[in-house]
Amino acid sequence: MAKPSSKPGQNETPRRRTQTAKTATPARRRLPRIPEGRDRAFFILFIVTMTAAAGNTALQSVLPAIGRTFGYADTVIATAFSLSALFWTLTSPVWARLSDRHGRKRMILVGLMGFVVSMAGFGLSVSAGQAGLLGGLTVLVLMVLSRAVYGLLGSAVPTAAQAYVADRTSRQERTEALAHQASAQGLGTVIGPAIAPLFVVPFLGLAGPIYAFALFGAVIWWLTRQGLPSGDVPRTAHAPGEAPGKGLWKDSRILPFILFAFLVTSTQAINISVLGFHVIDELGRSPMEAQSFIGIAMLAGAAATLLAQWGLIRLFHMEPRELMQWGAGLALLGNVISAFALDYYAVVLGYAVVSLGLGFARPGFMAGSSLALGPREQGAIAGLMVALMGLCFLAPPIIGVALYELSGPSPFVLNAAMAAACVAMALLWRPLARAGETVDPEQTPTAPTP
Repeated sequence: MAKPSSKPGQNETPRRRTQTAKTATPARRRLPRIPEGRDRAFFILFIVTMTAAAGNTALQSVLPAIGRTFGYADTVIATAFSLSALFWTLTSPVWARLSDRHGRKRMILVGLMGFVVSMAGFGLSVSAGQAGLLGGLTVLVLMVLSRAVYGLLGSAVPTAAQAYVADRTSRQERTEALAHQASAQGLGTVIGPAIAPLFVVPFLGLAGPIYAFALFGAVIWWLTRQGLPSGDVPRTAHAPGEAPGKGLWKDSRILPFILFAFLVTSTQAINISVLGFHVIDELGRSPMEAQSFIGIAMLAGAAATLLAQWGLIRLFHMEPRELMQWGAGLALLGNVISAFALDYYAVVLGYAVVSLGLGFARPGFMAGSSLALGPREQGAIAGLMVALMGLCFLAPPIIGVALYELSGPSPFVLNAAMAAACVAMALLWRPLARAGETVDPEQTPTAPTP
């Protein structure tokens, strides 16, 4: 008599094996198919964020030249560009609530459409002014209105994108995932200024780069609509009248991150706004002749940001507290260099060091604030942080450019003071100094639907 095999299933009949397979199938189907759908979604979000960042930095790279071509004062250009930041700040929490209610994908599509309409309108305004069809004041009003469209609608993209990533990552994954998502903006700031001069062609002039990115945005909108998985993670239903995250800005868990983020991002906003004028004045050339040099300076800053987010953060597996400490310290160093810059190369070096610091700091406060909250508040914190970014580009750029008109080193001295305060906060304020340490099992997101 043959000895029965000890291997399970060896002596089963084909019918028995078939039944076993059938009964096992439902168990496998219950497992969430996260990796494939999630990886595709994160890749699409990366492209979306990169496109918006590239378009905005391309516009920022040509804006000083546009302003001086039309004879606008530097502070007028800074004020016009900051108006969109006001709408961005006001609407970001609204988009956060709408993304909780109607889904992240819909809000991302709304924001992308706002980007396309804004860029196209801005380009048409510049073209009409260059052709002499409209007066300088009318052109300025139309440019301001075009940017207002982006402020109203564009904030839906980063708000919904950050919440989308937070919904689909565990606590252990979130710092790296948000750093990767933030690196899309860094890559965009490389691409935008780098290719913007290629589109400054005779028949379009300075409006060429703006039209190009409006077209790119339209293509990305269609690809997102077709390819971004729309399944949302299950979220606990809100009671009537309940608003998770209401008053979050004064929550003791979040307040330190808000103050740190505002100060350190304001240093970046001032540097970006002053950079073009600083380069033009250091070179002593016309705005058109200095355009390529402005692009190189912005390219250096973007490359430094990518070095942090694609290389150093992953290499050293840095926690949010370390990211904020290093980020604030490098922002301080870069602004000191810029304050004493005596030539173009020192201007580029200072801007690059500041950008390297922000490449650390932004993922630090984004991940730290996200990890401090539970899954029901991820939409709210995403909206709050995006609104804060808009607030940083509202008053600080105007103040920075006004100080620059009075005295070249002044805006960088102000930045250095704010960065020094951030260093002290990151080292001494307990919620920041221990960001990412506390493990809260309630912060682990529920399994996403495929």
